[in-house]
Amino acid sequence: MKDATIAARAAGHIDRATGGVVPALHLSTTFARDDAYAPIASDHVYLRDDNDAARLAERIVAQLEQARAALLFPSGMAAIAAALRPVGNGGTLVLQRGIYWGTTQWVRAFCDRRGVRLVEVGTDEMTRAVEQERPEVIFVETPSNPWLETVDIAALARVTRATGSLLVVDSTAATPILTKPLVLGADIVVHAATKALNGHSDVLAGVLATNAPESEHWRSIVTERHDGGAVIGPFEAWLLVRGMRTLTLRVAHSSASAQRIASWLAAHEAVARVLYPGLPEHTGHEIAARQMSGGFGGLLSIRLQGGGEAARRFCGRLRLFHRATSLGGVESLAEHRHEIEPAVPPDLVRLSIGIEDLDDLVADLEQALS
Repeated sequence: MKDATIAARAAGHIDRATGGVVPALHLSTTFARDDAYAPIASDHVYLRDDNDAARLAERIVAQLEQARAALLFPSGMAAIAAALRPVGNGGTLVLQRGIYWGTTQWVRAFCDRRGVRLVEVGTDEMTRAVEQERPEVIFVETPSNPWLETVDIAALARVTRATGSLLVVDSTAATPILTKPLVLGADIVVHAATKALNGHSDVLAGVLATNAPESEHWRSIVTERHDGGAVIGPFEAWLLVRGMRTLTLRVAHSSASAQRIASWLAAHEAVARVLYPGLPEHTGHEIAARQMSGGFGGLLSIRLQGGGEAARRFCGRLRLFHRATSLGGVESLAEHRHEIEPAVPPDLVRLSIGIEDLDDLVADLEQALS
Protein backbone atom coordinates (compact mmCIF):
# COMPACT_ATOMS: atom_id res chain seq x y z
CA MET A 1 0.00 0.00 0.00
CA LYS A 2 1.01 3.61 -0.56
CA ASP A 3 1.76 5.94 2.34
CA ALA A 4 -1.57 7.78 2.11
CA THR A 5 -3.50 4.51 2.41
CA ILE A 6 -1.39 3.23 5.31
CA ALA A 7 -1.82 6.48 7.24
CA ALA A 8 -5.50 7.15 6.52
CA ARG A 9 -6.54 3.59 7.37
CA ALA A 10 -4.33 3.43 10.49
CA ALA A 11 -2.49 0.46 8.98
CA GLY A 12 -5.82 -1.27 8.35
CA HIS A 13 -6.95 -1.23 11.98
CA ILE A 14 -10.44 -2.42 12.90
CA ASP A 15 -11.34 -2.63 16.59
CA ARG A 16 -11.55 -6.34 17.32
CA ALA A 17 -14.15 -5.97 20.08
CA THR A 18 -16.68 -3.75 18.27
CA GLY A 19 -15.68 -3.57 14.62
CA GLY A 20 -15.12 0.17 15.02
CA VAL A 21 -13.04 1.82 12.31
CA VAL A 22 -11.64 4.23 14.91
CA PRO A 23 -9.18 2.65 17.37
CA ALA A 24 -10.52 2.18 20.89
CA LEU A 25 -8.84 3.93 23.81
CA HIS A 26 -8.08 1.61 26.75
CA LEU A 27 -6.73 3.40 29.82
CA SER A 28 -6.27 0.46 32.20
CA THR A 29 -2.76 0.08 33.60
CA THR A 30 -3.25 -3.54 34.66
CA PHE A 31 -5.24 -6.51 33.37
CA ALA A 32 -7.10 -9.31 35.14
CA ARG A 33 -6.27 -13.02 35.27
CA ASP A 34 -8.56 -16.02 35.39
CA ASP A 35 -8.97 -18.43 38.33
CA ALA A 36 -5.92 -20.38 37.16
CA TYR A 37 -3.97 -17.10 37.24
CA ALA A 38 -3.48 -17.02 33.50
CA PRO A 39 -3.94 -13.62 31.79
CA ILE A 40 -7.46 -13.32 30.38
CA ALA A 41 -5.80 -11.83 27.30
CA SER A 42 -2.34 -13.29 26.79
CA ASP A 43 -0.93 -10.04 25.40
CA HIS A 44 -2.31 -7.88 28.21
CA VAL A 45 -0.56 -8.13 31.56
CA TYR A 46 0.65 -4.61 32.41
CA LEU A 47 0.45 -1.33 30.53
CA ARG A 48 4.19 -0.72 30.27
CA ASP A 49 4.47 -3.12 27.32
CA ASP A 50 0.81 -3.98 26.71
CA ASN A 51 -0.44 -0.73 25.21
CA ASP A 52 -2.65 -1.35 22.19
CA ALA A 53 -2.62 2.30 21.10
CA ALA A 54 1.17 2.36 21.19
CA ARG A 55 1.38 -0.95 19.31
CA LEU A 56 -0.85 0.47 16.59
CA ALA A 57 1.17 3.70 16.31
CA GLU A 58 4.36 1.64 16.07
CA ARG A 59 2.82 -0.51 13.34
CA ILE A 60 1.84 2.57 11.32
CA VAL A 61 5.32 4.09 11.60
CA ALA A 62 6.96 0.76 10.73
CA GLN A 63 4.86 0.44 7.59
CA LEU A 64 5.49 4.06 6.54
CA GLU A 65 9.25 3.62 7.07
CA GLN A 66 9.26 0.15 5.50
CA ALA A 67 10.75 -1.08 8.76
CA ARG A 68 10.55 -4.43 10.52
CA ALA A 69 10.14 -2.90 13.97
CA ALA A 70 9.35 0.41 15.66
CA LEU A 71 9.33 1.57 19.30
CA LEU A 72 7.49 4.54 20.80
CA PHE A 73 8.94 6.74 23.53
CA PRO A 74 7.48 9.56 25.67
CA SER A 75 9.47 12.24 23.78
CA GLY A 76 11.78 12.72 20.83
CA MET A 77 14.75 13.18 23.16
CA ALA A 78 13.86 9.96 24.99
CA ALA A 79 14.01 8.16 21.64
CA ILE A 80 17.36 9.74 20.73
CA ALA A 81 18.81 8.90 24.14
CA ALA A 82 17.61 5.30 23.79
CA ALA A 83 19.25 4.99 20.38
CA LEU A 84 22.63 6.21 21.67
CA ARG A 85 22.84 4.72 25.18
CA PRO A 86 24.11 1.34 23.92
CA VAL A 87 27.41 3.01 22.95
CA GLY A 88 29.81 1.51 25.46
CA ASN A 89 32.20 3.23 27.85
CA GLY A 90 35.33 4.23 26.01
CA GLY A 91 33.63 3.96 22.62
CA THR A 92 33.47 6.53 19.85
CA LEU A 93 30.45 8.48 18.59
CA VAL A 94 30.44 10.79 15.55
CA LEU A 95 27.87 13.58 15.69
CA GLN A 96 26.79 15.98 12.97
CA ARG A 97 27.51 19.59 13.89
CA GLY A 98 24.77 22.23 13.78
CA ILE A 99 21.77 19.99 14.51
CA TYR A 100 19.00 20.39 17.11
CA TRP A 101 20.70 21.90 20.16
CA GLY A 102 18.88 19.56 22.58
CA THR A 103 20.46 16.55 20.89
CA THR A 104 23.93 18.10 20.91
CA GLN A 105 23.62 19.11 24.57
CA TRP A 106 22.50 15.63 25.67
CA VAL A 107 25.13 13.83 23.59
CA ARG A 108 27.97 15.96 24.97
CA ALA A 109 26.88 15.30 28.56
CA PHE A 110 26.35 11.57 27.87
CA CYS A 111 29.78 11.17 26.31
CA ASP A 112 31.42 13.07 29.16
CA ARG A 113 29.75 10.82 31.76
CA ARG A 114 30.55 7.58 29.92
CA GLY A 115 34.05 8.40 28.74
CA VAL A 116 32.86 8.12 25.14
CA ARG A 117 35.05 9.85 22.55
CA LEU A 118 32.83 12.41 20.79
CA VAL A 119 33.76 13.69 17.33
CA GLU A 120 31.59 16.55 16.04
CA VAL A 121 31.88 17.17 12.30
CA GLY A 122 30.23 19.15 9.53
CA THR A 123 28.35 17.51 6.69
CA ASP A 124 31.39 17.67 4.41
CA GLU A 125 33.61 15.88 6.96
CA MET A 126 31.44 12.87 7.77
CA THR A 127 32.87 10.30 5.40
CA ARG A 128 36.43 11.03 6.47
CA ALA A 129 35.47 11.01 10.15
CA VAL A 130 33.77 7.61 9.89
CA GLU A 131 36.69 6.09 7.97
CA GLN A 132 39.25 7.47 10.40
CA GLU A 133 37.41 7.03 13.70
CA ARG A 134 35.42 3.85 12.89
CA PRO A 135 32.82 4.84 15.50
CA GLU A 136 30.21 2.58 17.06
CA VAL A 137 27.55 5.08 16.00
CA ILE A 138 27.25 8.09 13.74
CA PHE A 139 24.24 10.33 14.35
CA VAL A 140 22.95 12.72 11.67
CA GLU A 141 19.90 14.92 11.16
CA THR A 142 18.60 15.69 7.67
CA PRO A 143 17.31 18.27 6.92
CA SER A 144 18.94 19.75 10.01
CA ASN A 145 17.36 22.15 12.47
CA PRO A 146 17.70 25.14 12.12
CA TRP A 147 20.28 25.23 9.29
CA LEU A 148 18.42 22.92 6.87
CA GLU A 149 21.62 21.14 5.87
CA THR A 150 21.23 17.82 4.08
CA VAL A 151 23.18 14.59 4.45
CA ASP A 152 23.53 12.02 1.67
CA ILE A 153 22.14 9.04 3.59
CA ALA A 154 22.84 6.41 0.92
CA ALA A 155 26.46 7.51 0.45
CA LEU A 156 27.09 7.63 4.20
CA ALA A 157 25.45 4.22 4.67
CA ARG A 158 27.91 2.68 2.24
CA VAL A 159 30.76 3.98 4.38
CA THR A 160 29.25 2.84 7.68
CA ARG A 161 28.66 -0.65 6.31
CA ALA A 162 32.33 -0.85 5.36
CA THR A 163 33.48 0.29 8.82
CA GLY A 164 30.89 -1.63 10.83
CA SER A 165 29.45 1.59 12.25
CA LEU A 166 25.77 2.10 13.03
CA LEU A 167 24.05 4.95 11.15
CA VAL A 168 21.25 6.68 13.08
CA VAL A 169 19.25 9.31 11.15
CA ASP A 170 16.94 11.89 12.72
CA SER A 171 14.38 12.40 9.96
CA THR A 172 11.92 14.53 11.94
CA ALA A 173 11.86 17.44 9.47
CA ALA A 174 11.46 15.15 6.45
CA THR A 175 8.89 12.69 7.90
CA PRO A 176 8.51 9.19 6.40
CA ILE A 177 6.43 10.75 3.62
CA LEU A 178 9.37 12.64 2.09
CA THR A 179 12.37 10.46 3.03
CA LYS A 180 12.77 6.82 4.04
CA PRO A 181 16.25 6.57 5.63
CA LEU A 182 16.08 2.80 6.20
CA VAL A 183 15.43 2.22 2.50
CA LEU A 184 18.50 4.37 1.80
CA GLY A 185 20.65 2.21 4.09
CA ALA A 186 20.37 3.73 7.58
CA ASP A 187 20.28 1.34 10.54
CA ILE A 188 17.89 3.30 12.76
CA VAL A 189 15.58 6.21 11.97
CA VAL A 190 14.45 8.66 14.66
CA HIS A 191 11.41 10.93 14.72
CA ALA A 192 10.33 13.47 17.28
CA ALA A 193 6.72 12.38 16.82
CA THR A 194 5.69 15.54 18.67
CA LYS A 195 6.26 17.37 15.40
CA ALA A 196 4.76 16.46 11.99
CA LEU A 197 3.85 12.85 12.77
CA ASN A 198 1.30 14.07 15.30
CA GLY A 199 0.92 17.46 13.65
CA HIS A 200 -1.45 19.09 16.14
CA SER A 201 0.91 20.34 18.87
CA ASP A 202 -0.84 18.29 21.56
CA VAL A 203 1.34 15.18 21.97
CA LEU A 204 4.87 14.68 23.26
CA ALA A 205 6.34 11.51 21.71
CA GLY A 206 9.32 9.99 19.93
CA VAL A 207 9.82 6.87 17.84
CA LEU A 208 12.64 4.67 16.57
CA ALA A 209 12.41 2.23 13.65
CA THR A 210 14.81 -0.37 12.26
CA ASN A 211 15.16 -3.24 9.83
CA ALA A 212 17.51 -5.11 12.17
CA PRO A 213 15.41 -5.94 15.25
CA GLU A 214 17.61 -8.97 15.94
CA SER A 215 20.76 -6.85 16.34
CA GLU A 216 22.41 -6.53 19.74
CA HIS A 217 22.04 -2.75 19.60
CA TRP A 218 18.27 -2.89 19.01
CA ARG A 219 17.75 -5.60 21.64
CA SER A 220 19.54 -3.33 24.10
CA ILE A 221 17.15 -0.49 23.22
CA VAL A 222 14.13 -2.75 23.76
CA THR A 223 15.41 -3.95 27.13
CA GLU A 224 16.30 -0.45 28.29
CA ARG A 225 12.87 0.89 27.35
CA HIS A 226 11.14 -1.88 29.29
CA ASP A 227 13.38 -1.86 32.35
CA GLY A 228 13.72 1.93 32.48
CA GLY A 229 10.01 2.49 31.88
CA ALA A 230 10.47 4.99 29.05
CA VAL A 231 7.00 4.27 27.66
CA ILE A 232 4.21 6.44 26.33
CA GLY A 233 0.70 6.57 27.78
CA PRO A 234 -2.31 5.20 25.88
CA PHE A 235 -4.01 8.59 25.42
CA GLU A 236 -0.89 10.16 23.90
CA ALA A 237 -0.42 7.14 21.63
CA TRP A 238 -4.09 7.30 20.60
CA LEU A 239 -3.76 10.99 19.74
CA LEU A 240 -0.63 10.21 17.74
CA VAL A 241 -2.51 7.59 15.72
CA ARG A 242 -5.29 10.10 15.11
CA GLY A 243 -2.80 12.71 13.93
CA MET A 244 -0.96 10.33 11.59
CA ARG A 245 -4.16 9.55 9.69
CA THR A 246 -3.86 12.95 7.96
CA LEU A 247 -0.06 12.93 7.77
CA THR A 248 0.28 12.72 3.99
CA LEU A 249 -2.21 15.54 3.39
CA ARG A 250 -0.58 17.84 5.92
CA VAL A 251 2.96 17.17 4.71
CA ALA A 252 2.01 17.73 1.08
CA HIS A 253 0.24 21.01 1.86
CA SER A 254 2.90 22.46 4.16
CA SER A 255 5.72 21.41 1.80
CA ALA A 256 4.05 23.05 -1.20
CA SER A 257 3.44 26.25 0.76
CA ALA A 258 6.98 26.28 2.17
CA GLN A 259 8.44 25.93 -1.33
CA ARG A 260 6.52 28.94 -2.60
CA ILE A 261 7.20 30.99 0.52
CA ALA A 262 10.93 30.21 0.34
CA SER A 263 11.06 31.30 -3.30
CA TRP A 264 9.17 34.49 -2.51
CA LEU A 265 11.38 35.31 0.48
CA ALA A 266 14.55 34.68 -1.53
CA ALA A 267 13.61 37.62 -3.75
CA HIS A 268 12.62 39.95 -0.89
CA GLU A 269 14.90 42.92 -0.27
CA ALA A 270 14.61 42.58 3.53
CA VAL A 271 15.90 39.00 3.48
CA ALA A 272 19.64 38.35 3.27
CA ARG A 273 19.40 34.58 2.86
CA VAL A 274 16.84 31.76 2.80
CA LEU A 275 17.81 28.32 4.08
CA TYR A 276 15.57 25.73 2.43
CA PRO A 277 16.62 22.54 0.58
CA GLY A 278 13.94 23.07 -2.06
CA LEU A 279 15.74 26.10 -3.49
CA PRO A 280 18.16 25.30 -6.35
CA GLU A 281 20.78 27.62 -4.83
CA HIS A 282 20.73 25.76 -1.50
CA THR A 283 24.03 23.92 -0.96
CA GLY A 284 22.22 20.66 -0.21
CA HIS A 285 19.58 20.91 -2.92
CA GLU A 286 21.01 18.20 -5.16
CA ILE A 287 21.18 15.70 -2.30
CA ALA A 288 17.70 16.65 -1.09
CA ALA A 289 16.24 16.29 -4.58
CA ARG A 290 17.75 12.82 -4.79
CA GLN A 291 16.53 11.46 -1.45
CA MET A 292 13.35 13.46 -0.78
CA SER A 293 10.22 12.64 -2.73
CA GLY A 294 7.08 14.77 -2.92
CA GLY A 295 8.51 17.99 -1.49
CA PHE A 296 11.17 19.40 0.81
CA GLY A 297 9.23 19.81 4.04
CA GLY A 298 7.58 22.65 5.89
CA LEU A 299 10.64 23.93 7.78
CA LEU A 300 12.82 26.83 6.61
CA SER A 301 15.01 29.52 8.11
CA ILE A 302 15.70 33.06 6.99
CA ARG A 303 18.45 35.53 7.83
CA LEU A 304 17.31 39.14 7.92
CA GLN A 305 19.01 42.22 6.54
CA GLY A 306 19.66 44.44 9.55
CA GLY A 307 20.79 41.71 11.94
CA GLY A 308 19.29 40.69 15.24
CA GLU A 309 17.25 43.82 15.79
CA ALA A 310 15.55 43.39 12.42
CA ALA A 311 14.85 39.72 13.25
CA ARG A 312 13.26 40.59 16.60
CA ARG A 313 11.21 43.38 15.04
CA PHE A 314 10.04 41.03 12.27
CA CYS A 315 8.91 38.38 14.78
CA GLY A 316 7.14 40.98 16.88
CA ARG A 317 5.10 42.22 13.91
CA LEU A 318 3.79 38.81 12.84
CA ARG A 319 0.05 38.35 13.29
CA LEU A 320 -0.79 34.90 11.83
CA PHE A 321 2.48 33.14 12.63
CA HIS A 322 2.58 32.25 16.32
CA ARG A 323 5.83 33.08 18.09
CA ALA A 324 6.48 29.65 19.55
CA THR A 325 9.00 26.81 19.62
CA SER A 326 8.21 23.67 17.60
CA LEU A 327 7.60 22.59 14.03
CA GLY A 328 5.39 20.35 11.94
CA GLY A 329 2.03 21.45 13.35
CA VAL A 330 -1.05 22.60 11.46
CA GLU A 331 -0.37 26.15 12.65
CA SER A 332 2.52 28.22 11.30
CA LEU A 333 5.18 29.19 13.82
CA ALA A 334 8.08 31.64 13.90
CA GLU A 335 11.01 31.40 16.27
CA HIS A 336 13.84 33.85 16.88
CA ARG A 337 16.24 30.98 17.38
CA HIS A 338 18.96 33.05 19.06
CA GLU A 339 16.71 33.52 22.11
CA ILE A 340 16.59 29.74 22.56
CA GLU A 341 20.03 28.82 21.26
CA PRO A 342 22.55 31.67 21.69
CA ALA A 343 25.07 30.00 19.36
CA VAL A 344 22.70 30.66 16.44
CA PRO A 345 23.25 34.11 14.87
CA PRO A 346 20.70 36.70 16.05
CA ASP A 347 19.60 37.51 12.47
CA LEU A 348 18.14 34.00 11.96
CA VAL A 349 14.41 33.27 12.22
CA ARG A 350 13.07 29.74 11.84
CA LEU A 351 9.67 29.30 10.20
CA SER A 352 7.48 26.22 10.42
CA ILE A 353 4.83 26.39 7.71
CA GLY A 354 1.42 25.01 8.61
CA ILE A 355 -1.69 24.32 6.54
CA GLU A 356 -3.24 27.80 6.48
CA ASP A 357 -4.06 29.55 3.22
CA LEU A 358 -0.84 30.40 1.39
CA ASP A 359 -1.92 33.94 0.46
CA ASP A 360 -2.71 34.74 4.09
CA LEU A 361 0.70 33.54 5.21
CA VAL A 362 2.51 35.54 2.53
CA ALA A 363 0.52 38.65 3.42
CA ASP A 364 1.51 38.29 7.08
CA LEU A 365 5.17 37.88 6.18
CA GLU A 366 5.02 40.86 3.85
CA GLN A 367 3.55 43.22 6.41
CA ALA A 368 6.05 42.01 9.06
CA LEU A 369 8.99 42.57 6.71
CA SER A 370 7.83 45.98 5.53
